[in-house]
Amino acid sequence: MKEIPKREAFFKPVLQALVELGGSGTNDEINNKVISLMNIPEIILNIMHGDTLQTELSYQLAWVRTMLKNQGSIENSQRGVWSIINMDDVQFLLRKGGDKTLIDRINQQLEDEENWKEKIISVILNKVTPSGFERLIQRFLREKGFEQVEVTGRSNDGGIDLRGIAKINGILSFHIIIQCKRYVGKVSSKEIRDFRGAMAGRTDKGLFITTGNFTHNALAEATRDGAPTIDLIDGNKLAEKLKELNLGVKLEIVEKVSVDEEWFERFE
Repeated sequence: MKEIPKREAFFKPVLQALVELGGSGTNDEINNKVISLMNIPEIILNIMHGDTLQTELSYQLAWVRTMLKNQGSIENSQRGVWSIINMDDVQFLLRKGGDKTLIDRINQQLEDEENWKEKIISVILNKVTPSGFERLIQRFLREKGFEQVEVTGRSNDGGIDLRGIAKINGILSFHIIIQCKRYVGKVSSKEIRDFRGAMAGRTDKGLFITTGNFTHNALAEATRDGAPTIDLIDGNKLAEKLKELNLGVKLEIVEKVSVDEEWFERFE
């Protein structure tokens, strides 16, 4: 094993880990059991996820646990303990042939998730004007805790559309300038360099938001050594954040009540 397996390869090992742990386990217990089951070598365990302090393996396993939770196989408590919801269902998914059912469920979940994200982006592209998009990002940044958020795009301020102040823990303040592009397509490395040029002498912190995506070279340029780092938000991440903040997204929660007969039987 020379590179980290694809995400699909972790679904069954995570479920198997929980079974072998007695039906429940913490993040570390599950991760360690998966490492043992898959015999993952040290060189893979040391791969980091981007510029974060999290390993790529722990990131992928966290993603897999969330997907398994969303499709109804496992759940987690407030203390961060994961547990199997229906052991019979999980045992079926672990048997030969059940893996196809598991992958089909995950793929359907991913498809449903992508559908609402695409809907958000489509509405922004077709219903929101360029100036309206700037105001939308202004509202989004305010909801995320930015202060003194000002739209500057209409003054042709060197590609800078907004500016604001981000506070960390109510102590540290950073002046940040923002460029936002409402279009379909990929932002190139040249656009990142041009934005960094507009930042020169004004601030060391920049944020680039688009309804599209970033090319591989643009991602590399944003974190190039020796140059001010530019944080990036693409269309998918923007949709996720709008959902998180309930901005233009309505979440419908249906209450389901079930009676736990075994609980009552304790009082026989």
